[in-house]
Amino acid sequence: MQQAAAADKPAHVFDRAAEWSALAGFTGRPSPHALLGIVSGRRRMGKTYLLRALVEERGGFYFGATAATATESLRQFGAALAEYAGSPVPFSFATWDDAVSYLFGLAVPGRGEGPALFVIDEFPYLAKAAPELPSLIQREIDRFQAEESRMRLLLCGSAMSVMGGLLASTAPLRGRAQLELVVQPFGYRPAAAFWGVAHSPALAVRLHAVLGGTPAYRRQFLADDVPEGLDDFDDWVCRTVLSPFSPLFREARYLLAEEADIRETALYHSVLAAVAGGNATRGGIANYIGRKSVDISHPLNVLEDSHLLTREPDVFRAGRSSYRITEPLITFYEAVMRPAWERLESGQAAAVWAQSAERFAAQVAGPHFEALCRTYLLGPGSSLLGGSLGTVGSGVVTDPTARRQLEIDAAVVEPGSGGSRASVTALAEAKWGTVMGLPHLEKLRRATELLARRGMDTSGCRLVCFSAAGFSDALRTEAARDGGLFLVGLDELYG
Repeated sequence: MQQAAAADKPAHVFDRAAEWSALAGFTGRPSPHALLGIVSGRRRMGKTYLLRALVEERGGFYFGATAATATESLRQFGAALAEYAGSPVPFSFATWDDAVSYLFGLAVPGRGEGPALFVIDEFPYLAKAAPELPSLIQREIDRFQAEESRMRLLLCGSAMSVMGGLLASTAPLRGRAQLELVVQPFGYRPAAAFWGVAHSPALAVRLHAVLGGTPAYRRQFLADDVPEGLDDFDDWVCRTVLSPFSPLFREARYLLAEEADIRETALYHSVLAAVAGGNATRGGIANYIGRKSVDISHPLNVLEDSHLLTREPDVFRAGRSSYRITEPLITFYEAVMRPAWERLESGQAAAVWAQSAERFAAQVAGPHFEALCRTYLLGPGSSLLGGSLGTVGSGVVTDPTARRQLEIDAAVVEPGSGGSRASVTALAEAKWGTVMGLPHLEKLRRATELLARRGMDTSGCRLVCFSAAGFSDALRTEAARDGGLFLVGLDELYG
């Protein structure tokens, strides 16, 4: 089978170069056998938009499933296949077994040339109505490993726990997929360009702290209502996210309700509220909601599988970890909206927002800024570290002399190997609303000393101060003198 011509990414598809390259490579792979790909990602990430563009470029079959009974879903699928095959009347399949067999029959070598693309979107809807579908697809995939096939089948869905389960453990499709793509939100820099605010880092970082990099929020939800400038940000928050007439107002609740494995939503909201409030450890979450640590294992696992929560290990203390909410809008909802829900529903957005300044800074913008700084060290700021490939994270360093714990907002640690010591490439402090000065630098230097005493190699450790509010003259003077000290503000963060 010949290699299909590469499909150029259409101009109307913003960013997504890596995702497009992976999809185009999969669909054009010159294999004589059937190939299966799994595409997942939370709702509003633009998966459907991306796959429709791919079908348009490649030419292929696209079917978007809906929440329906097995009989209705089968009827809709038959109608879509008939249209694709050029039949004047819809196909009437008696069973899904017949439908899947016919689908794979359309990709046999004698019915065309080159790879044939077939996309089934929102596959969890079909799998719920017809639980036998994964097994039927497995049978055909296995059959066409022995026989030739042009099939390039992409199964796509937004229910992360369901999509992740397709290839897990003893699932029928485990070991059958040649592509597993998770469509993520835009990174903070592409998100600024997408919203048209890259020229104003102060506005871009606030916007990202509230809505993150979800593409649908700008156009489908807000019809391109973008803050005109930093002075318009407060009014924009009130007329969009905090307005009971805006689609974004209840969006955080819907994000939780859409996950199939979430039943007792009140418990899950309490877990998320605990994390948003700074109770990021398992014990802290349990104490906040009044449960034992063992009792919250299931909700924590479900939230992780749904990609709404992530567990981040302490880079300095083995076995210690903390949790972070991955969706900024949920953090904003739990910290700002949920405590004042009745007032917001009655139209008091301006008053609620005016009284939420400290909470927004402490629970939303501050932690979000720290996460962006770690992202910066992973990507654009990696040049500061001399090309280090160490683990980027956060951690706690104990100071026994002062009887205190030093929280390190960002660190880069390279594990030792072959008898060599683990090395600390960088330590960083990040402040959202504080002008950084020499005391912040002294904290990092003290942490460096303590880590060296613990046996870690800190000889090449760089110190990085991140601040959204600026730096004191004394710290700037010190940075000019010390080649191992770097100051990174919003302008540098956004490049």
